[in-house]
Amino acid sequence: MAITIRKFDAIVVGAGGSGMRAALELSRSGLKTAVLTKVFPTRSHTVAAQGGIAAPL
Repeated sequence: MAITIRKFDAIVVGAGGSGMRAALELSRSGLKTAVLTKVFPTRSHTVAAQGGIAAPL
């Protein structure tokens, strides 16, 4: 059994709203990006909040 080695420029931990946004921007800037998550992305805390997220303006 061979071990597969993958190389990335950036690794984002967490696939919630912030993590996915960070990964998108890193990828757009030309970096090879990996996203690590313990749950399927649609089960993230951002999705579970369902409108309960607020940010100061």
